[in-house]
Amino acid sequence: MNSTEPSDSTTLQYVHWFRHSAPYINAHRNKTFVIMFDGEAVQHENFQHIIHDIALLHSLGIRLILVHGARPQIDQNLKDAGLVTPFHNRRRVTTRESLGAVMNAAGSIRLQIEALLSMGLANSPMHGARIDVVSGNLITAKPYGIHGGVDFQLSGEVRSVDTDAMQRHLDSHNIVLLGPAGYSATGEVFNLLAEEVATKTAISLQADKLIFLGKQHGLLNEHGLLQREMAPHQLDRHILQYQDASPEIALHLRGAKTASLQGVHRVHLISYAYDGALLEELFTRDGSGTMITDAHYEEVRMANIQDVGGLISLLRPLEEEGILVYRSRERLENEIHRFAVIERDGAILACAALYPIPAADNELRSAEIACVAVHPGYRKSNRGSQILHYLEGKAKSMGIQQLFILTTRTAHWFLEQGFEKASVDELPNARQALYNYQRNSLVCRKLLD
Repeated sequence: MNSTEPSDSTTLQYVHWFRHSAPYINAHRNKTFVIMFDGEAVQHENFQHIIHDIALLHSLGIRLILVHGARPQIDQNLKDAGLVTPFHNRRRVTTRESLGAVMNAAGSIRLQIEALLSMGLANSPMHGARIDVVSGNLITAKPYGIHGGVDFQLSGEVRSVDTDAMQRHLDSHNIVLLGPAGYSATGEVFNLLAEEVATKTAISLQADKLIFLGKQHGLLNEHGLLQREMAPHQLDRHILQYQDASPEIALHLRGAKTASLQGVHRVHLISYAYDGALLEELFTRDGSGTMITDAHYEEVRMANIQDVGGLISLLRPLEEEGILVYRSRERLENEIHRFAVIERDGAILACAALYPIPAADNELRSAEIACVAVHPGYRKSNRGSQILHYLEGKAKSMGIQQLFILTTRTAHWFLEQGFEKASVDELPNARQALYNYQRNSLVCRKLLD
């Protein structure tokens, strides 16, 4: 075999993935990510791979704050000491007798993570890595207090986050490591919810991402299918669903909702048990879990000349099937101002064009919507409707009174969008003159308010 050729399909897949990950590598550089994982994740056999992936993110210039939990480790320490701590509303009541077990668990996990991030063995993913990990009194806590008549004693909540100190550490290319503990101004130690530490830290830093590594890949819909994207207000029913069945997941969801509504534009829910979940979520278009965002993840906008290549990739397969009329690159470049597109991470997922039709004196002002196309992987979404409604609004702003669609395959879909069947004779005279009787396209019309 020629030594200059890839040896197998696995190599080709790797090359393909690496090339397509480049835009994400550039987009994530110098961004701040808060990554939270609980004590069960630390115990899982995949945790060493997670550490390797975290080291890779650090090497790519991503600013990282890691937040770890310690529930199972605390439970084991308490069992070994013959101590029992009650729970109330799914929160531990931390007694003074149990505080030593809590501090021991949190401290041992911190040392374990620092040791793993210090590995530099040859022939390992950590070889050549130089990672400085810092922690300390970066979280100020206060007592959780008395709730429902129950004194939570040394269980606390976050009072403040020392963002200035964290930023200095991040500016020095350090990884910041936080645990489920905070300190009061009087020198007391409080047992905190790691999920709250991660959420409050992400909000205080206005982090670019908050990532929860949990038991499952993300959230499923009623059909058992993974929901790739959700808005924060959609989380309420899932929080209720998991509140008793899996309190840890419910805590992740509450944190995701709070952070998303307070300025953290993207929150991710992924699995700690799935090898490569972190990389897949961050460096592929669809990711591996569920993303929570209160921002517009995909932008509907008018196209520009840089979009021509993406339009050609989207339109050519449909043109070859005879669904759309062929448009040359030159024609697309000349008509690019007519097109609207939906873009996601640099890829064109949908497009449509608006062509005003010259009107005679006795005719309504009209326009034709053409070239409605959606990427095959997204045709079960509402992106077609989204871009159609966008152009309808554009037409109204131009004083257009009626829209026409000419189609050979998808008339039923346009009827669902409020169009009605029409005849060729109802087209404006200027458009009738250009009608292609060989294609025999169906005509649909929609009157605009």
